[in-house]
Amino acid sequence: MDERTVGVAYVLASAVGFGATGIFGTLASDVGLSIPTALVFRFVIAAAVLWLLLALRGRARLLTGATLGQATVLGVAGFGAMSGFYFWGLEYLTAGLVAIVLYTYPAIIVIVTIATNPDRVSRTLVAALCLSLGGVALIVGADPAGADPRGVLIVFCGAVSYAGYVIGSERVLESVDPELLTAHVLPAAGVAFLAIGVAMDAFAVPSASETAAWGVLTALSILSTAVPILLLYAGLPRLGASRAGIISTAEPAVAVVLGAVILNESVTVTTVLGGGLVVAGVLLIHRRT
Repeated sequence: MDERTVGVAYVLASAVGFGATGIFGTLASDVGLSIPTALVFRFVIAAAVLWLLLALRGRARLLTGATLGQATVLGVAGFGAMSGFYFWGLEYLTAGLVAIVLYTYPAIIVIVTIATNPDRVSRTLVAALCLSLGGVALIVGADPAGADPRGVLIVFCGAVSYAGYVIGSERVLESVDPELLTAHVLPAAGVAFLAIGVAMDAFAVPSASETAAWGVLTALSILSTAVPILLLYAGLPRLGASRAGIISTAEPAVAVVLGAVILNESVTVTTVLGGGLVVAGVLLIHRRT
């Protein structure tokens, strides 16, 4: 296969892995794992995998100074906060709806662009913003019972956090390898949730006999965190950020399908239409950039 085809396969597989996050998050709750417990193990195990691979490649090194501080902030206030809101949202919404609402983060980046760089505003970006936010409004307005507004607000906060993470990462990635940055971001997020879990008395290590809990934690950490991250980084050089971003729009569709097949979640016409508008907005954004 040529490099572009391999890149497409990598990024598509990455989208499938990330799309399954809500499935494992729901299963984690079903087997009695608290959000802090699930996220601590998710980040610690995934970080261990990344550090091991970096070490095997001779690329492992600790960041220092301001760069380390930036990576820590990105882990706690960016990727970590997004994950916390994502898992909290699963208590109110289906895994598919959570993925759809989270995918408004490119539209939020557009809002920031409009506010900070009005010269870059175009009709295409405004149309993309309207499509993405309109899709969420359609879902909530047409089915307020199925799309609990509280869950939508919670996950939207996660989208804001992730938009901040993406924006903040751009500057750091000018001097730091993305895999190395992620290897620092994940443990920072894990430590934050450990502190939250201990403070709320909500963190507990599953016993050795709780095989279902360990199975969910392992799948969440490996299949929906470490592996998708590595696949995405493998595909990016072969495709470029714009093409990879377009292919990654498969993620919410994957979440909707897996939620229906594995968790027996209902899929309404409104969900499909609203999700389609969100994805269309994201595609326009990537086409414009």
